[in-house]
Amino acid sequence: MPNTIGWDIGGAHLKAARREGGEITAVVQIACPLWLGLDQLHQAFAEARAALGPAAHHVATMTGELSDAFSDRHAGVAAIAAAAARELGPVRLYAGPHGFVPAEQAAAHSDSIASANWHASAAFAARQIPDGLFIDMGSTTTDIIPLQAGKVAARGYSDAARMAQGELVYAGIVRSFLMAGLRHVPFGGRWVPIMNEAFATASDVYRILGDLSEDADLMPTADQQPKTVAASRARLARQIGYDASDVSAAALDQLAGYFAEAQLREIFDGACLALSAVALGNDAPVVGAGAGRFVVQRLAVRLGRPYVDCADLLPAASDLRRKGADCLPACAVALLA
Repeated sequence: MPNTIGWDIGGAHLKAARREGGEITAVVQIACPLWLGLDQLHQAFAEARAALGPAAHHVATMTGELSDAFSDRHAGVAAIAAAAARELGPVRLYAGPHGFVPAEQAAAHSDSIASANWHASAAFAARQIPDGLFIDMGSTTTDIIPLQAGKVAARGYSDAARMAQGELVYAGIVRSFLMAGLRHVPFGGRWVPIMNEAFATASDVYRILGDLSEDADLMPTADQQPKTVAASRARLARQIGYDASDVSAAALDQLAGYFAEAQLREIFDGACLALSAVALGNDAPVVGAGAGRFVVQRLAVRLGRPYVDCADLLPAASDLRRKGADCLPACAVALLA
């Protein structure tokens, strides 16, 4: 299907990828805090359309139905489908194993459409790597999906089922709050409690460690202050009750490393649970996607498995593949269509 734009409508970002013939030719990611209202989505659509231009066909997947803007997932799917149709004209929505359905049928397929972007990405990856462990780490969550014989071998489909199976971990490189998960951290030779306040996020950790690219972090910081290493250190210090001037930069950098290690261990546990349920050979690779692929690559080393980057699987110019892999669900639906 030529001249197609694939859309991934999330609760924090709108991502879109343009397909010309069999190749991805453009990718955009736009901040879209959907919890503030549907007007945010309409503004993001306008910005994306201006960047990508018109297309003959539009296909979409979503996770934004989880937003506080909607009373429940069913209402969210219906509202987002209607907004997409209003902005794009005829648009088909990805419904997982059921393929693509017209937007006007969204309400009847809401259970399959809701938060199905992981399935689109995994289905694309399975076409290239028949047997492996697909892991997409984004700004908010990490998907951990076994691939077998060219098929998506997930045991769960809904968010609740996938969390229970270890296939969905709420760990991302930007929006994860540092107060979530850990209760104490090692600092100054003691186990120090973490303040139960949203003082810092994972973006601060990975910025301090030098891993975070600028275009991966489009959200405001926790304190609305700059996105600099110094400001991130200040936020990290505040998370354990200090001012940055009270402690050394080296101590805060070491603390950032501990937070990153804890997040990696959480994803490692999910990967081990997912792997325990399938028969994958030891040479089956970890297939990494999302802006947190650098974490996924480290995980592959922990698991003793080869690593394949989705950037190398995308049919796109070399300078576009990194961005495409960051926004894989949008690329996936455009290509699967």
